[in-house]
Amino acid sequence: MIPSPCIDVCKMDEASGLCRGCYRELPEIAAWSTASDAQKLLILAAVARRRGRLDPAANRHRDSADC
Repeated sequence: MIPSPCIDVCKMDEASGLCRGCYRELPEIAAWSTASDAQKLLILAAVARRRGRLDPAANRHRDSADC
């Protein structure tokens, strides 16, 4: 079982169309409960790309872990 990336900060950003907590789009959120593991992994990969692009704090944390 692949856990949901939801962190209970469920607010959609109107400009990007993404949830501010988990970086998923509404169709991804709606499909999660019935998605296959392969589909969930694709969603998680998209979330990771979005978080890296949109959340500078996530990039700083990742960079500092390499030290």
